[in-house]
Amino acid sequence: MLTRRIFLRGSAIAMAGMGEAPMWLARAAATEGRKRKTLVAIFMRGAADGLNIIVPFGDSRYRELRPNLGLQAPRKGDDNDNNGPFGSVIDLDGMFGLNPGLRPLKALWDSKQLAIVEATGSPDPSRSHFDAQDYMESGTPGKTGNGWLNRALGDAQPDSSPLRAVALSNRVPRTLRGEQEVIALGNVQDFNISDQDRLAILKNMYSLSPDTLLRRTGNDAFDAMKMLQSIGMGSPPRREEGVAVVSGAGGPGLNNRPTYNAGGELGRNLQQLARLIKSDAGVEAAFAEVDGWDHHQNENGQLSNLLNQFSNAIAAFCQDLGDRMEDVVIVTMSEFGRTVEENGDGGTDHGHGSMMLVLGGPVQGGKIYGKWPGLEKEQLFEGRDLAVTTDFRTTLSELVRGHLGQKDLNSVFPGFKPDASLGLLRS
Repeated sequence: MLTRRIFLRGSAIAMAGMGEAPMWLARAAATEGRKRKTLVAIFMRGAADGLNIIVPFGDSRYRELRPNLGLQAPRKGDDNDNNGPFGSVIDLDGMFGLNPGLRPLKALWDSKQLAIVEATGSPDPSRSHFDAQDYMESGTPGKTGNGWLNRALGDAQPDSSPLRAVALSNRVPRTLRGEQEVIALGNVQDFNISDQDRLAILKNMYSLSPDTLLRRTGNDAFDAMKMLQSIGMGSPPRREEGVAVVSGAGGPGLNNRPTYNAGGELGRNLQQLARLIKSDAGVEAAFAEVDGWDHHQNENGQLSNLLNQFSNAIAAFCQDLGDRMEDVVIVTMSEFGRTVEENGDGGTDHGHGSMMLVLGGPVQGGKIYGKWPGLEKEQLFEGRDLAVTTDFRTTLSELVRGHLGQKDLNSVFPGFKPDASLGLLRS
């Protein structure tokens, strides 16, 4: 039996044979020439070890506190292929370097499309995954019930797309919950209603519902289905779309270049998002997540493999979009960092400060942002963790205002005022 509950549970949305074009499609066609800005947020769930992702090899305390986990500083003339399957740390500025698993992102750093914000995070001292993620996704202390990225969208315009905000997952995450409508897109081929009788039943069920919210949700879902069908998203990507290349970037993958296929689940999700953006589907905000960063044991091997997938996915996405990256910004975050000192099991424990990556055409990249607090005992948070010197909302505020054009930052991050501008975006 096909019910509303079952329909709503099918959050990967695709459809064939939807019938007449809706009014919003005509409006979208009339404004086809207008460029839309897209902000993509990627959450690294589990508390990623920022100190072994963007490596502060220039701080002498780094190797002292991590005699086993600490990565070797790059040597002058090092070809980055001498130490292990991913090579050695990739020098960025003489102080910081990329974990070798991030090698596919080096080309974006060199082309000044990648910026790094160091010692960033939440002022919340919690080391609870749940509480820290809740704070970072809501963007404000307390239980707001919605997320910062939903609030950042502002009210929909008459020509707004039903795919204006998409979650690249099987559920709508806290970051995107709120008053603005959001579609959760898993694999668009997993949910395909081609039976017109079933479709008519579902439409009738929604239209007759006394629940206004449920009725609106149904209408939005059907509109999204129509758009997906109109741009061919119900069919799998062509074979050549599955291989994206970043010029000059090495690392595992086809011909030692990053590919969606080497990007794991994130690669598949970003490939789907790239198809939506290239199809002018009107995406303004997107959210993706990557699990598996909670490395209490055997960190280095796990982290390198995870970063390899992570960086291949992002680099392939950037190359796939090409010139369209001028209108796209990606920001990454994790709920907190890890302890500066390694533990006895070859891993690290829950910490405080971490880092954020900001990528895209509008980004003033090739630069480390934020104040480095140092790793001496007296400089650490509670004597054990990297201190936070840049609130994560400072980073997000610049992107929300400068890229999405949302001027009312108090509605996005209530009660928060950035101390100073980082200057992440080009004027």
